[in-house]
Amino acid sequence: MNKRMQRLVKEEKGQGMTEYGLILGLIALVVVVALVTLGDELKAKFDSIVTSITNPDTITETTPDTTSSTN
Repeated sequence: MNKRMQRLVKEEKGQGMTEYGLILGLIALVVVVALVTLGDELKAKFDSIVTSITNPDTITETTPDTTSSTN
């Protein structure tokens, strides 16, 4: 009986690895959900960046309108 208790105490090392595995799985799930949710927006942004790099003539600058400010 005493040896069984000692063995159970030693097996707690596996518990830590299991917890790390669960945390890693949860992080992976969050990343997948975020990519699925934001996928189209990310693709559009990267397409815009690629277009800007490959064809710099199509860049449209957006600057704030400072002429209408009242100082």
